[in-house]
Amino acid sequence: MPDAKIIFFGADAICLPVLNYLYGLRETGPSLHALVSQPDRPSGRGKQLQANPAAAWAKEKGITLLQPEKPDADLGRWITEAGVQLSLVMAYGHFLPRVVREASVGGMFNFHGSILPAYRGASPVETALAEGDTETGVSLMQVGGAMDAGGVGDVERISIEKTDTSLSLRARLGEAVVPLLERNLAGLLDGSLSFEPQDATAVSYCRKIHKRDGALDFNQTAAQLESRVRAFTPWPGAYFEFNNTRIKGGSARVILQDADIAPGRVCSANKDGLVVSTASGVLCLHELQRPGGRMLPVGEFLRGFPISEGAELQGGTAEPLVRETL
Repeated sequence: MPDAKIIFFGADAICLPVLNYLYGLRETGPSLHALVSQPDRPSGRGKQLQANPAAAWAKEKGITLLQPEKPDADLGRWITEAGVQLSLVMAYGHFLPRVVREASVGGMFNFHGSILPAYRGASPVETALAEGDTETGVSLMQVGGAMDAGGVGDVERISIEKTDTSLSLRARLGEAVVPLLERNLAGLLDGSLSFEPQDATAVSYCRKIHKRDGALDFNQTAAQLESRVRAFTPWPGAYFEFNNTRIKGGSARVILQDADIAPGRVCSANKDGLVVSTASGVLCLHELQRPGGRMLPVGEFLRGFPISEGAELQGGTAEPLVRETL
């Protein structure tokens, strides 16, 4: 269906690779008819209105851009009247009502950043990292009334590298959407792609990440903390409190031997890193950052903000990111 119209719902930078792929089809294949995204929001110190990455892309490319506060019946009518064949969604950030889900002729389909039925919900990328997973992926799924519960048509799997943060993993998942759509676009357009129901016994949910989740809980193991440091980089940042100052930690590694001191106590602090006792093993932080400053190697950081061996760091209490029911 070379003349089919496609609309895309998305806001986050993770959408950009697939948007560029669809834009590249404009001369020979189905056309990207419009992007539906979040309204421009105040941002930065000056609180100037700023477009999200997907909306900024649409403005640059001259793609029709719709930015309703909430998707509603008016949007559904617009889609129907435009004769849209296919609606695609990724990282849009709004619940889509039935009047919008069913407005396009061929239906609506979502790219979800996990291997469903694991990690339905708001933070599959961060959760996969925080849980220490070694693999994740993007699931092409039907959009229905229940959150991320639709049938799955195909999955593109990728490995999680030891150096991945949420930023790098999100970028690679965005790239993984392209081959997933490329091999399934024809089937989506003509309705021939089959979708398998998710295994209800294997469902798990991940919640929204909050700023408080960045607080390091030294009663966790060093391996768990290292995973959380990567999961919460760049946002909300993994941090602890010392001398009434919130200090963010950058890259970290696990040292397997245990320390004979309570969790949260500093074992050593020098140019090689800030080494902290945990519930099992010790955690070595290689970079630190003060409020208003930049992330520095630990040796450089300590010259301006000393932390002594034996000092007690104040962390938080880690709240579970995963649950089996809503």
